[in-house]
Amino acid sequence: MNTTEIFLIAMTIIFTVPYLIWRVGKMDYYAPLVVVQIITGVLLGPGILGRLYPDYYAFVFNPAVVQSLNGIAWWAVMLFVCIAGIELDLRKAWTHRRESSITAGLALGTPLLFGCLAAVGLLTQDGWMGPKALTWQFILGVGMACAVTALPILILLMEKLEILRQPIGQRILRYASLDDIAIWGVLALILMDWERVGKQIAFLIAFAVFGYAFRRLMLWLAERDRWYVALIWLAACSFGADWAGLHFMVGAFLAGAIMEADWFDQEQMDLLRHHVLLVMMPVFFLSTGLRTNWNVGGEAVFIAAGGLLLASVAGKLIGVRIAGKILKWVPGEAGIIGWLLQTKALIMIIFANILLDKQIITSEAFTALLLMAIASTMLTVPIVAPKLARMKELIFRNN
Repeated sequence: MNTTEIFLIAMTIIFTVPYLIWRVGKMDYYAPLVVVQIITGVLLGPGILGRLYPDYYAFVFNPAVVQSLNGIAWWAVMLFVCIAGIELDLRKAWTHRRESSITAGLALGTPLLFGCLAAVGLLTQDGWMGPKALTWQFILGVGMACAVTALPILILLMEKLEILRQPIGQRILRYASLDDIAIWGVLALILMDWERVGKQIAFLIAFAVFGYAFRRLMLWLAERDRWYVALIWLAACSFGADWAGLHFMVGAFLAGAIMEADWFDQEQMDLLRHHVLLVMMPVFFLSTGLRTNWNVGGEAVFIAAGGLLLASVAGKLIGVRIAGKILKWVPGEAGIIGWLLQTKALIMIIFANILLDKQIITSEAFTALLLMAIASTMLTVPIVAPKLARMKELIFRNN
């Protein structure tokens, strides 16, 4: 078979296997399809399929096919991260700045501290820190991975729970939006390359200058043209960030963050996010699974994942509970908000991919973080749904 035919076999597998697992296994209550696609990516990776059927794995996922898949995955994740940046709404956070800053700060800072402690524990053994990482970069990177809230997946889960457009859903989006900014800011700090700091400063200056001009242009354009110009802007910003050594996904987030959500029709934006998830992101999930590694031993990876999960969930719940005490929330409110904010999946996986690309973590550490993200996300709905059913009045509480 030629490369095109093998590529199409791979694409058929990517879209068929997770859908069948999701539907036949009736997993929609526990996780959205995207989480099952991430799990399938791990199953189809070198650590499982590659070990069970090495010849078949080498045939389907040969270098030429993987290179083609990676190109689709790069553009898919750039679009997705850009949309996440567009959907940040800091004006609402400013209106409720005391409540939002206290909750977002503790919801991020506490699991960050717990995650950093877990990273220090990982450093007691070889095989987790990447060859190009400084110790502080590894500790802060793993700590932030434990603190991440996956805003796009959070939106999907709150849609499922029918609270996205309710007051509690909007509150949670404010907290997650503030944390999103901090996450990308910390990532930029981790990726600072003092040998290329001149390039990075030049990129940031150029981004500020061209960003101002871009905003003026977008206000002048009709909406139908804004969508196309936004894609040009996305590609240019991603290139600039990658050229400067900050990684193209940092550029994609900045490209979206400088845009206003009200420049676009909200319904069309929602459709775009759903279509990117449906049509393109499964390829990213598969390419993510292809990067998993179990060379330190499956048992060690699962133990590490369990420790990271404990640090992530406990840190988030404790941080939000402290915020609830300060803000005098009703009993049970902090638990619901904490469990929703500990959702990981997509953004954490994107974050971990960048750390792996920059060799700050090893593929074994990446695998442990990936397993932690999957478990974190699958715990959310089964725990939150019964709590919401018992506290329906909380859904309409503004603060």
